[in-house]
Amino acid sequence: MWSTVSNLESDSVHAGREDLRDLGVHVPPIDLSTTYPIHDLSLATQSLDALAEGDADTANPIYARLSNPTVRRFETALAELEGAADAVAFSSGMAVLTACLLAARADGGHVVAVRPLYGGTDHLLTSGLLPLDVTFAEAEGIAAACRPDTSLVILETPANPTLALVDIEDVVRQAGSVPVLVDSTFATPILQRPLEHGARLVVHSATKFLGGHGDLMGGVVATDEEWAHRLRKVRILTGAVLYPLAGYLLHRGLQTLPVRVERAQRSAQLLARRLADHPAVKGVLYPGLAAGDPQRLVGRQMKGPGSMIAFEVEGGYDVAARIVTEVRMLTPAVSLGSVDSLIEHPAGLTHRTVDPEIRRQLGITDGLLRISVGLEAPEDLWSDLNGAIERARNRPNEAPPRHLRSA
Repeated sequence: MWSTVSNLESDSVHAGREDLRDLGVHVPPIDLSTTYPIHDLSLATQSLDALAEGDADTANPIYARLSNPTVRRFETALAELEGAADAVAFSSGMAVLTACLLAARADGGHVVAVRPLYGGTDHLLTSGLLPLDVTFAEAEGIAAACRPDTSLVILETPANPTLALVDIEDVVRQAGSVPVLVDSTFATPILQRPLEHGARLVVHSATKFLGGHGDLMGGVVATDEEWAHRLRKVRILTGAVLYPLAGYLLHRGLQTLPVRVERAQRSAQLLARRLADHPAVKGVLYPGLAAGDPQRLVGRQMKGPGSMIAFEVEGGYDVAARIVTEVRMLTPAVSLGSVDSLIEHPAGLTHRTVDPEIRRQLGITDGLLRISVGLEAPEDLWSDLNGAIERARNRPNEAPPRHLRSA
């Protein structure tokens, strides 16, 4: 740590920059090398052996698929923010999840997962692509779902796209010796630190809030030394490495993460309250509303409700699709966590690969929309969103564009 002070706002700025003074620079350098000169073969072979066993720091990085100093800075900083011993970065959030599942396979072929999950995660678990047996369970039924060969429990809180919250400590208690993986993408380490509640692995799609500007793709997992070694071995073999420039941008993105999260959260709270009072809205899913946090986890597990909102509109699919075409300031696009606000239709996009009946059971209806609130003035966002809703209500019979029509 850069000082004896432990404060997320300060750590976000200074983590991973401890050596800059000795280097005589103000910002971290970017190392774009694909290979590293080998002047001492004995030292290089020692480095290669260590990297192959999952070590992170060696005398010579050897080759960019094995290690990269710029990516390592981001990993070190993110681990500090999560209160983890280490972190391992990958080329995407899905690459992280795949690596975790492959690494867990050594302990058994059974995985327990709590829905809802990001649509890509759900699709991977149900695709049969990986040699795993998957059981989907309610959060209260983890203990009953675990078997002697269970190697991992997976959950997402807040969940995508319904913002449902899961009590991490309760799941960890039920899982016993089985490691628990928490996808904390929606919360970021600013609002939630799952390791403090007993989780063993914390996953982020770094493409989202950590990067924060919609201009990079990456994923990262914060964990202990044993799992970090396992995951680096998988990364070496699969080649799912984070590009150095993305590592640099992610490290830079951490500096403003607390400010961005707090500002967007304030705006989201305002929008959620106004949506809840709108006559065209059937319901709002947001942890900052009483109905969105029945277990009162905000304040106990999360420091705040975050900046993601889901809401269901009267009129179902046709009106929801029309709203997406009517917004002007909000961008109709998948992804989240950017400085600009995004709106998307989960049933038609992020969760389209999930079985329709499962979607309905999870509350992912055809009238549900998801908003990632950005840094625009909240009154401007409300004016745009409210206007889009009103225009959509007044033209409900107009068919939406073909690419937005439900399957």
